[in-house]
Amino acid sequence: MQESKIAKDAKMANVLKSVRSILIYAAGLSFFVNLLMLTGPLYMLQIYDRVLSSRSYETLTVLTGLILVLFAAMALIDFTRSALLARAGTAFENNLKSLAFDSAMDVARTGSSKKSNHQSVEEPLKDLRQVRQFMSGPGLTAVFDAPWTPFFIGVIFLMHPLLGWVALAGLFILLALVLLNQNTTQQTNRNAQTKVNEADALALATLKNAAATDAMGMRSALKNRWLTLGSDASNSSLISNDRISGFTATTKAVRLFLQSAILGTGAYLAIQGIVTPGVMIAASIIAGRALAPVEIVTSQWRNFSLAGFAYQRLCSRIGDINESPVRTSLPAPTGALTVSHLFCQPHGAKKPIIKDVSFSLEAGEVLGIIGPTAAGKTTLARALVGVEHVTSGEVRLDGADITQWDKNELGTYLGFLPQEVELFSGTAAANIARFTDQACDEEIIAAAKAAGAHEMILNFENGYDTEIGDQGKHLSAGQRQRLALARALFGNPTFVVLDEPNANLDSMGDAALANAIHGLKMRKATTIIIAHRPAAIAGADKLLLLSDGMVQSLGSRDEILQQLAPKKVTPYRGTNISGVQI
Repeated sequence: MQESKIAKDAKMANVLKSVRSILIYAAGLSFFVNLLMLTGPLYMLQIYDRVLSSRSYETLTVLTGLILVLFAAMALIDFTRSALLARAGTAFENNLKSLAFDSAMDVARTGSSKKSNHQSVEEPLKDLRQVRQFMSGPGLTAVFDAPWTPFFIGVIFLMHPLLGWVALAGLFILLALVLLNQNTTQQTNRNAQTKVNEADALALATLKNAAATDAMGMRSALKNRWLTLGSDASNSSLISNDRISGFTATTKAVRLFLQSAILGTGAYLAIQGIVTPGVMIAASIIAGRALAPVEIVTSQWRNFSLAGFAYQRLCSRIGDINESPVRTSLPAPTGALTVSHLFCQPHGAKKPIIKDVSFSLEAGEVLGIIGPTAAGKTTLARALVGVEHVTSGEVRLDGADITQWDKNELGTYLGFLPQEVELFSGTAAANIARFTDQACDEEIIAAAKAAGAHEMILNFENGYDTEIGDQGKHLSAGQRQRLALARALFGNPTFVVLDEPNANLDSMGDAALANAIHGLKMRKATTIIIAHRPAAIAGADKLLLLSDGMVQSLGSRDEILQQLAPKKVTPYRGTNISGVQI
């Protein structure tokens, strides 16, 4: 546990190094900004104590010209500091973008949720944006100005100790309010943010499934549920905002009273002739400047809290990412596959789904995996392509464990058609080419022809350049599946896994799939097909019957079909064999 924490801290420390120099420059500029803040009070002091008493126009002119230059310099330096902080936030975001994206992808792929049952897959990206916005906002500026509060208090002490003690007493009162603000709003802020995330997650899920929601009359029920969650989130946010607003108003009132108190104390001392009227005015202005950062911190406390929570989650989530080491490039695989004593327990599962599965395939062989619903077929398919959590055992391609491959490099040799087709916003060609910039038109068309999708794509409005929409929403289910099959075949992969490749296909699509599988066999690509419909496994060399995550039978296609045939209740029509869906 301690080693894990050290590793996470070290990873974030390396990221912070990239912005540390910018923050150091910003802190250095804060010195000049705060020093120049004395320009106004000193000008006021000179006006009262020199100009009015001497009635000197020349002194007034010189002093006014001087402060004009100083205020212009302060504006320039303050602008530069703000620009640096904005760039620090951008640099922080840029250095973590890749890791945050990988973290979001891991959650989306595995469905893991260590911290919350309502954890959003895009949470790392939102957290990164939250921290970046905080670094570019007034909150961090107040943090840089806060160390100068003792300096300004010291200047007031130099004017007169009694004025300094009044200012110091006011500072302690404001700090007490800040601590009380933290203790009373921290948990409220956290609860409010959690409920907002829950409401957002439900809204996103409802919008993604809008067709099913309306078709089954679920809109009102889901809308009411969302409204309830939104109301809870709004109420929590209102409670948090009210508390913070109360502390902000109190802090502002205390600061203004303190300035008046210093003004009154200065007037008392001026009446006695101990200080000049200029000191009285200057001390009041400096006290306001000294306590301004405390007031800003209080008013920005919600942003402080949200940024703090976001940073903690980023540290935790990014620290959990095991960055892939640089791998030695292995030769292109021929497709020989060996699976040995494989156990898989996906995140959230209470027990292994895949249990001691072992089999091997020669390069170019086609294996059909059949079995009843919830037998673990999809989990096995995901494990074979390296996207499912393997607790023990191994999957070897050409003798090398798939974990030894660089993921991007392995992907060029691998074709995968998931059970739930996942397409992206873009053209049909870009989706087939897996959005690689190096793909040429000939390779894209070859993949489409191999999948039997070329003629289908030509019938699209703009052919290969047709925008298919987010998740391929402009296509039918069958078109999406055939386009995803073309993507799986892009680049002539030597190892192909097809999970329910004909779930949405018509007879023409089934024929195209059969031709695609035949083409894979002809070019010696190792192919695994998971199917509930027998047409998909017609060209299989072997069949593996999976039940409850375990291998029940494994052998040649004809042998396994003969074993199942005597138990048929009805003649084999392509729906099931002995109650075992294929």
